[in-house]
Amino acid sequence: MRQKNILKLVACVIAICGIFFAFVQPLANSIRQGLDLQGGTHVVLEAEDTDIAKVDNDAMVRVVSIMEKRVNELGLAEPIIQREGERRVIIELPGIKDPDAAIQTIGKTAMLEFRDEDGNVVLTGNDLADARAATNQTNNQQVVNLEFTSEGARKFADLTMQNVGRTIAILLDGEVLTDPVVREPILGGRAEISGQRTLEEAQRLAVLLRSGALPVKVNIIETRTVGPSLGQDSKDKSEFAFVIGIGAVLIFMLAFYRMSGFIADISLMAYTIILLAILKGLDATLTLPGVAGIILSIGMAVDANVLIFEHFKEEFRTGKTLRLSMDSGFDRAFTTILDSNLTTIIAAGVLFFFGTGSIRGFAITLGLGVVLSMFTAITLTQYMLKLMIAAKIFESPSAYGANGFMLSDISKMFDIAARKKIWFSISIIFIVAGLISFGTRGFNFGIDFTGGTIIDLKFEQPVSIVQVRDSLRKHGLDSSTIQLSGENSGVESSDAVMIRTTDLEENDRKAVMNSLREDLGNYQVLREEKVGATIGSELIFNAVMALVISWAFIILYIAIRFEFKFGIAAVLALVHDILIVLAFFSFTQRQVDSSFVAALLTVVGYSINDTIVIFDRIRENLRLHFKRGGDINELVNRSIYQTITRSLYTVFTVLFTVLALFFFGGETTKDFAFALLVGIGSGCYSSIFIAAPLWSVLRNERKTAQPIHAAQS
Repeated sequence: MRQKNILKLVACVIAICGIFFAFVQPLANSIRQGLDLQGGTHVVLEAEDTDIAKVDNDAMVRVVSIMEKRVNELGLAEPIIQREGERRVIIELPGIKDPDAAIQTIGKTAMLEFRDEDGNVVLTGNDLADARAATNQTNNQQVVNLEFTSEGARKFADLTMQNVGRTIAILLDGEVLTDPVVREPILGGRAEISGQRTLEEAQRLAVLLRSGALPVKVNIIETRTVGPSLGQDSKDKSEFAFVIGIGAVLIFMLAFYRMSGFIADISLMAYTIILLAILKGLDATLTLPGVAGIILSIGMAVDANVLIFEHFKEEFRTGKTLRLSMDSGFDRAFTTILDSNLTTIIAAGVLFFFGTGSIRGFAITLGLGVVLSMFTAITLTQYMLKLMIAAKIFESPSAYGANGFMLSDISKMFDIAARKKIWFSISIIFIVAGLISFGTRGFNFGIDFTGGTIIDLKFEQPVSIVQVRDSLRKHGLDSSTIQLSGENSGVESSDAVMIRTTDLEENDRKAVMNSLREDLGNYQVLREEKVGATIGSELIFNAVMALVISWAFIILYIAIRFEFKFGIAAVLALVHDILIVLAFFSFTQRQVDSSFVAALLTVVGYSINDTIVIFDRIRENLRLHFKRGGDINELVNRSIYQTITRSLYTVFTVLFTVLALFFFGGETTKDFAFALLVGIGSGCYSSIFIAAPLWSVLRNERKTAQPIHAAQS
């Protein structure tokens, strides 16, 4: 039996390691990357006055909104859609290197018309409620099924009744798509457009019709290929930093938990492969916010194992055998893992359904990662640990870290709960100072929020992104977005460079241009124009609404699983963390850009997970140790110190990756990493020093800790 267990364990380890090292790089490279990571096609549209419609500000706002719907529905995640001047719109599409494909995607006005044989327009796209691509089961043709509004259905019924035996032409932008003969009146409010050669072509047409016609005519005046908006230098450095961070996590787990940590590392390899395979299978688009979700989910994957191993230690200290301690550790940790991860999944789900663009990308990777982390920790880690203990390869408790040091040993040395006024005061001082800074200094908003300047240069000799960034650094513009473009662009250098930077005063602009000429040689200015923000008020509103709705769901879940006051304390701790991050960015005047939004979402996901772990222990202690009441401060202290090792270890494992990204990553990711550093530190602080003591204040109408009702536990 012992040899059989050894063989099973060795087979599992070899299989997982073999699959990991054979497939991790091919899988990672095969996942579709967003514009910020891989580049794509740069398209410039210009609106044109016609006899039917004139170009004005309202029309241009609608053009931008419709373009966003089109590219998002086609699965082109993370597009850059930016208004330029009064009549132009810049669109950058990730992964599309064929300009013709870009034109087919966004270039049509999409004016739909239904005309009778006399040429009278009876219905337009405004009468459509929906359009979906499908395959006609009768003749196996690719079609687009149309569904009309109630008013449109009435018009279509009248049209078909009056034209039985005659043709009705369906036109898109004046071009006939199909002109079927009406055989009988159609009263159901539905129609079909046939003649599409492929399902992809039918889907493209359906998207155009669903998104609606553009209010004005637009012309495509420029298309070209561009490099990653993060810059190839930042991308390469970030990948290197990510490898360093993950390596540090693996070493940390091995050092602190020994063979248990070794098993956790193997499970983490399996988790990584499964996550990449699912992202590949879903044809997901990975962007910087998506990477943020993966960083957080890896931290949570490790966190689940830390929770199990800390319970393992506690159970072993009661005198149980290794096998019984391990079984009890998994059983006790399961509820905590479930509650902490479900609250994160709720937040991710709300962010996906109510968010847009980068918010949805973050939500997908985070949600998937959390589900997989639970699966690998509860099944794979448990299975391999049982095999190792049953095989008796290592019989000493120290080999599994079962008799290691626990911070709960010093719980009586420092009373956290009794000093709650100190912790609240520290946070209030920071938050008030932050609010003052918001009002007086504001934020250093990047081009994503404020708009700025795009400069297209063509150098006499190829230049690299690093060279351009070094030149811009002299003027404090090293965080600008720099992209290689043009026909002669390579991975490392190009003679054509596009620079997105903040709005420059004339003197500053001249100084920058002179530096570029002195440092990199002569160039020709192809274009220099001001552009609008890529993050508009609608996206910010959607992000805020997604956060608020997710908080409401978190309160509801915690109220059902715990009690209402736990939910209030948890959400107030989340608000605290966001305000702290905002305060630090206002103090330091670091740039606030699109990646900052992703960082804030990461902080929310981490903080709620950490808080629920402590709340779960408070609930357990209320049930087991305070059945007849007891001092509420003692309860909070005991619960905090019983979970503080897990809290700190999880922070360390997440920070390894983030610190590596901050110190070794590229210039364009430093602000992102800084937000994560501040937020994760604040999340750990608020879970220990704010959330739990705040709950004791909310529940302190009685000085004793009464147990939670069994129905809620």
